[in-house]
Amino acid sequence: METESKPMTKLIDALTARTRFGELMDEVDADQVRFVVSRRGKAKVVILSVRDYLRNVIKQPDLLTTIQVSAQKAGLDKLSEAEIDVEIAAHRQSK
Repeated sequence: METESKPMTKLIDALTARTRFGELMDEVDADQVRFVVSRRGKAKVVILSVRDYLRNVIKQPDLLTTIQVSAQKAGLDKLSEAEIDVEIAAHRQSK
């Protein structure tokens, strides 16, 4: 099982976050970084990756995680919407 390091948290003021938002998004996505954004010295919001959000805030059930990992290993996470629709239609016809 793949182990991932804990995201690093950095503090940043709101003005800097606003002027560097695109860079922050890239850093959050690529480097597992979280930003706590403050305004007038008070923490207001957190910027974190979707993966970090899903793992730590939503906390999906273990069964769903197992299904997702199995689907990724089988390459099923690469199917287009059209391919998924075809699979669903074929399954429904077989019933």
